[in-house]
Amino acid sequence: MPAARPPTPDPLPLVALADRCVQCGLCLPACPTYGRDRLEAESPRGRIALARALALGTVPATVVADTHLDHCLGCRSCEAVCPAGVEYGSLLVAARSRQRERRPPPWRQRLIEALTARPRLLGAALSLYRLAHPALPAAWRPLPRPPAPPRTAASPSAPTPQARAAVFVGCVAGAYERPLRTALARLAAAVGIALDAPAGQGCCGALHAHAGDPAGAEALADANRRAFSGHRTVLTLASGCHESLARSLGGARDAIDFLAEHGERLRFRPAAQRVALHLPCSQRNLSRSAPALRRLLARVPHLQVVELDAGYGCCGASGSQMLTDPARAADFRAPLLEQFARSGATVLLSANIGCRLHLAGGTGLPVLHPLEFLAQCLDAEQAA
Repeated sequence: MPAARPPTPDPLPLVALADRCVQCGLCLPACPTYGRDRLEAESPRGRIALARALALGTVPATVVADTHLDHCLGCRSCEAVCPAGVEYGSLLVAARSRQRERRPPPWRQRLIEALTARPRLLGAALSLYRLAHPALPAAWRPLPRPPAPPRTAASPSAPTPQARAAVFVGCVAGAYERPLRTALARLAAAVGIALDAPAGQGCCGALHAHAGDPAGAEALADANRRAFSGHRTVLTLASGCHESLARSLGGARDAIDFLAEHGERLRFRPAAQRVALHLPCSQRNLSRSAPALRRLLARVPHLQVVELDAGYGCCGASGSQMLTDPARAADFRAPLLEQFARSGATVLLSANIGCRLHLAGGTGLPVLHPLEFLAQCLDAEQAA
């Protein structure tokens, strides 16, 4: 007998979410894809109406309709300005879950999801990618080269730690953020905090949920709940992972916010240079640690900070979209890189790993997490 098909998701929850939209259009100026294409179907209002009609069966599912849903960057800027409180993020996940039922995701998306859900396999793949990177043609280098693993495990800690906190590593960050985790440990040690990185943790699941696979996201959430069981304070370094992990664990702290609370204990040497600051959508709209970051950077004497605001309000990385639709993603990135080039800044700072990888792919200048830069600026006594 043929295998039973999974039940089609109930349209009613999606319709209830969509019916909160009053179609006022205040979301349009905040939407990156509407700003780029100037099409109603590329706006939050248009996608809400489309998702509702597809759920109710009043319009047929077509390639064009699916493409408009695919193009959404999931930046959630529309939520920040919505007077009706539409939960657009939840609606998008529901719409893409239904979409996934009728149309399997592309092979690149399936490969990305499979690798990010398997940390050891992903780590091995990125190690091979690092070795092969110099010899690969440009078309086969979708991401920057991962940094070399440290010769010895760096484990700075406070001489007399007053507290401990756990650090969320995630998936691709395991290979790419080793220097950042060392920098966080140095900053935490300077304020008397010791850090742990629990074994058994993995991807936060945001990538899977945003691609319409809530079951896969929940399986990853379960693994993280087990890994962080017993840890009262869990710090996130990627703003794009923050909401998913916080929901899984019942709470998490953005590492930038956490350090800003202890900012008066951090001493920085003067840095007479100009840096460009990119504020990811997830940092502005979800973790909301942008004010705390500005306060931390303001503590560095003589530092000049130029905030990048060119373009459409999003760099275009959008989780896996920079890999599945690189040309469109590059269109969103281009104005930011042009502003960066004109700014005279020597380094670009961004608090989300996906944004950093995407931006670094378009410039030869350093692209760092703000905490990496701040750790470099620590006073000599605190940096020891």
